[in-house]
Amino acid sequence: MAYDASLVSEIVSRVIAEVGTAPKANNTVPVGVSNRHIHLSKEHVEILFGKGYELTPMKELSQPGQYACKEVLTIVGPAMRPIENVRVLGPVRKASQVEISRTDSFVLKVKPPVRESGDIAGSAPVTILGPKGVVTLNEGCIIANRHIHMSEEDGVAFGVKDGDYVTVDVQGERRTTFYDVQVRVNKAFRLEMHVDTDDANAAGIGNGFKVEIVK
Repeated sequence: MAYDASLVSEIVSRVIAEVGTAPKANNTVPVGVSNRHIHLSKEHVEILFGKGYELTPMKELSQPGQYACKEVLTIVGPAMRPIENVRVLGPVRKASQVEISRTDSFVLKVKPPVRESGDIAGSAPVTILGPKGVVTLNEGCIIANRHIHMSEEDGVAFGVKDGDYVTVDVQGERRTTFYDVQVRVNKAFRLEMHVDTDDANAAGIGNGFKVEIVK
């Protein structure tokens, strides 16, 4: 059988083009949905729960060394409408921090900025109610930015470095594109993209859903 060389070349070119635009398995990242939660300093743990109190680990989280605690607290804003049973995450930090969603901010009547976790300077005030005491944070309430945790090996594989921003494509019934997703690279991190409940609900995704980094 005779083959038309130009036709074969055209077919090969088309196949290569299609493969080149198809999603790559190594570009996918699992999702972790982050509900509202609280990080506490040692000082504030003792104010809220009592002198010498130690947080009680309940479940390990995806990132090594991080865990959900048995302890839950109540947060209150200017509206005086409380949000109860807000989970405390460990271990203790240098400064206390409350991470909520935009929907939560409407309940509390606060205006938290979208920030990287730990960047609380000039953020919104909030009051935390505990079984033994009350802590009012003059700053410390934020909406966590969308971000991806990566190990150093993952960073090399994806061609990104700590502090970079990427675009993420979410396939599914409610296809969505997330822009300006911060990359956090650390040798101790495990690969996972963190979004809050508002983002997850809007995109129709949950824990373990796979999304794709778009270069």
